[in-house]
Amino acid sequence: MKILYIYKKDSIMINKIKKLLLVQVLIMVIATIPTWSQPFAIGHTTINFIDASRNNRSIATEIYYPSDTAGNNVPMTISSFEKFPALTFGHGFVMTWDAYQNIWEAIVPKGYIMAFPKTEGSISPSHTEYGKDLAFVSAQIFNLGMLQSTIFFDRVSLMNAVMGHSMGGGAAFLAPQYNSNIKTIITLAAAETNPSAIAAAGSLLIPALVVAGANDCVTPPSTNQEAMYNSLGSNCKTYILINGGSHCQMANSNFFCNFGESTCTPQPTITRDEQHIVLDDYLILWLDAQLKLDCLAGQGFNNLISSDSRVTFQKNCLQCEPLNVTNVEKNEIELYPNPFSSVLNIKNPEKKRIIIKLFDSASRVLQSVEIMNEQDYLNTSLFASGIYWYEILSDDGFTKKGKIIKN
Repeated sequence: MKILYIYKKDSIMINKIKKLLLVQVLIMVIATIPTWSQPFAIGHTTINFIDASRNNRSIATEIYYPSDTAGNNVPMTISSFEKFPALTFGHGFVMTWDAYQNIWEAIVPKGYIMAFPKTEGSISPSHTEYGKDLAFVSAQIFNLGMLQSTIFFDRVSLMNAVMGHSMGGGAAFLAPQYNSNIKTIITLAAAETNPSAIAAAGSLLIPALVVAGANDCVTPPSTNQEAMYNSLGSNCKTYILINGGSHCQMANSNFFCNFGESTCTPQPTITRDEQHIVLDDYLILWLDAQLKLDCLAGQGFNNLISSDSRVTFQKNCLQCEPLNVTNVEKNEIELYPNPFSSVLNIKNPEKKRIIIKLFDSASRVLQSVEIMNEQDYLNTSLFASGIYWYEILSDDGFTKKGKIIKN
């Protein structure tokens, strides 16, 4: 009996050791799994763009982008090989780009490039020239993606937005007339400009998100942002009024903005951090829905705004309205052949704007392309043989997923 008792104790100890070893192995395995779902680090560079059409106008621009290591002039991320939408952001009157650190730190890690033109910072800015600067920089960021000599080569999406705060928000309404490739605009406490942003809004048909602070005494919503929203010709526009929010709290603390705001009433009744949380919640969902055609984000936007006591709103559309089954069945977007060798053909008979993403077994995005052609293709000659997954997204809410095999 004594021998049996010793055996049982040894057996229990062995099992404990086995369990301990198993836990250690699992920890080691988990530590080696790529964290593709983690937010990106933020890279930064400065570029002076030259607009030859305006007497070689120099437009100094600060650019922030997804990277694997934070720092200046570091490479773009290689943890994902997707192309990233580019956002061009206009600063407020006598404000500088660094007041918007809260914006780029919230958005860039989610997979966006952000550019901040630094022109028209004087006390007598030209709103026309700043609108042109926003349009020009938006085009130049895309062009960087076409140049092999830049860190942005083959990493800039066709999808883009122009954004801005205060004066920069008003200039964002002016920008699309100078760049027809702008896909959407997002403005924060936008100010009326000369020429009129309100008037310019009437000719805009692209999706628009207009954000205001209910306690904005610098650019009161009723005569600025609400008027811009009402003027918009877009068939998909949303107006968000942050309850208790102010003009300057859209950004980080800035001396000139704070001074101007301190001279008027009403004052904000929520903190800057509280206002930033509301702002971030809606910006990310809107951008993902509009520029990444992410219908889950779009539905999240719809659900949040309909029940959010932090805001009041107006809108004339849903983000990613769900299609009925009949519409899905009629959609004939296809990837073929399957199995395939090096070229994967794309059939898009309705010439929809679609995004196609290819994933490996670790859910890493290997390729992301946008097309509007009836026929197109993906070159996968650098891919190893094996099983891959795809996702097709269109801006009318259609989603299709599947598995493909490369021989």
